[in-house]
Amino acid sequence: MADKRQPRIIAYRTGDSQGFSIVQAPLEREWMNATHNRFANRCLPILLANQHGWLILSGQRIDLWWTGFTRPSDLRIRSLKNGSPCLAESHFGYGILTWKIPFLFETEPGYNLLARGPSNCPKDGISPLEGIIESDWASATFTMNWKVTRRFKRITFDIGEPICLLVPQRRGELEQFVPAIKELSKNPQLEEKHKAWSDSRAKFNAELKERKDGPDWQRHYFVGKQVAGDSRFPEHQKRVNLLPFLDSD
Repeated sequence: MADKRQPRIIAYRTGDSQGFSIVQAPLEREWMNATHNRFANRCLPILLANQHGWLILSGQRIDLWWTGFTRPSDLRIRSLKNGSPCLAESHFGYGILTWKIPFLFETEPGYNLLARGPSNCPKDGISPLEGIIESDWASATFTMNWKVTRRFKRITFDIGEPICLLVPQRRGELEQFVPAIKELSKNPQLEEKHKAWSDSRAKFNAELKERKDGPDWQRHYFVGKQVAGDSRFPEHQKRVNLLPFLDSD
């Protein structure tokens, strides 16, 4: 059982969820695994972003294409819905696909919910739109919208395909940051560490072109270490361990 001090997020089913589910966003992406020697998986910032939230998976398969005009009827949607109402529609026009989300979300006081497209999951011909919901007080459900970017292209969403990523955010926290720009020389200690990294990187890349074996990437950031020094940053992350959404009374 989760500690009572931990912030909660609850998904209330608003009726028949029709196979739609909510899961932790996974580490891997097919296109990343398909790169040579799975090279893309060496980028830790991308791997962390991949896992940074919960995914809503579609319970329906739909095909769509857009004529390029602005009327709602100009986006044609075909659903294999097996008698259930289709949760995807053209409501706004302008080639915008609208998914009705069959859950009402409730977060702790002071938390918003960022609803966006799945991280690092490019989809040809269509792009996700983002929204922020004040989910600590709202009693209305929200929709997830995607904008078609190529007319006359047939686009498919399959059953089990992610259509939305959920990321809780503390309201007002972003506005508390005080941005500033300074010369790196104003921080000699950081400048020295940066120079050590930069010199090491330049040397490694130069030698990489000459050698035929040996390591072909530097792992310092991946393992949470500075180039100059052996200690590791104690809070370094390589995985995001989110709790699952579980049925509860």
